[in-house]
Amino acid sequence: MGFFEKLGIGLKKTKESIFDSITKTIMSTPLTDELYDELLEQLIMADVGYEVSEYLCDQLKTEARKRKAKTGEEVIVIMREIIEDLLGTDKEFDLSGDPAVILVIGVNGVGKTTSIGKLANLYAKQGKKVLLAAGDTFRAAAASQLNEWAGRSKVDIVMHDEGADPSSVIFDAVQKAKNEKYDIVICDTAGRLHNKKNLMAELSKITRVIRKASETASVETLLVLEAITGQNAIFQAKEFISAADATGIILTKLDGTAKGGSVISIKKKLGIPVRFVGVGEGIDDLLLFNPKEFASTLCSIDKEEN
Repeated sequence: MGFFEKLGIGLKKTKESIFDSITKTIMSTPLTDELYDELLEQLIMADVGYEVSEYLCDQLKTEARKRKAKTGEEVIVIMREIIEDLLGTDKEFDLSGDPAVILVIGVNGVGKTTSIGKLANLYAKQGKKVLLAAGDTFRAAAASQLNEWAGRSKVDIVMHDEGADPSSVIFDAVQKAKNEKYDIVICDTAGRLHNKKNLMAELSKITRVIRKASETASVETLLVLEAITGQNAIFQAKEFISAADATGIILTKLDGTAKGGSVISIKKKLGIPVRFVGVGEGIDDLLLFNPKEFASTLCSIDKEEN
């Protein structure tokens, strides 16, 4: 199954429940202020959030008038472009380091370990030499679960005993990667550090030991969120971002929700981009996020609408 098919399946609930109605409304309603009022309500129902829905409608109205749009098809094209722009980023995901280190953070239960395993599989299939670091040493089953994913993804893993210092696990992993020419180190972190102070202290320490293990390492920090929680995921993310300096989002369980519209809000509200989306249970169901393809899939026009 290709990328577009997987993304289409992942967005099926959101598209069928809300965005098909949005495109039908645009195709069948005169281009008046009443149309934009109706679109605002539908976008809010899609869990885009009020502020971003209002922004999207204002931009859509302005651009449609500027281009003198006369048909629903023209308005839908403009909406795609606005959504793509909302989701885009000028900063590429940095895997330039020697090695490239990816820290994965998030509360327990959002699919953090699963996402790491799928991410490892994604890069391994690209021919990258990948190493996992079992840095969540507080949760009894975390290392064993990650070890299972290492096996499934056919990558190596560094593990210490339960209760070990997470930084020491990650130091050893980065040093091993540097010495043995691994391309990427993906690090699990504890999901139950209960306050900002503890989280900041732990992640600052981890960043320091990464630099100590390899001065040429690059570091990206990915926050895992569940799409099924919609706007609540954004509130949760704000707490983590303020404490952890996250550089991107992994959005899991996009296939299980009609709240996929929340993806549109994330970049504008949080200031960091979605980097990967989970669209199923399979090991290959973590996709590198592409704003243009997302917008095109979400705002497509079915043939029977023409």
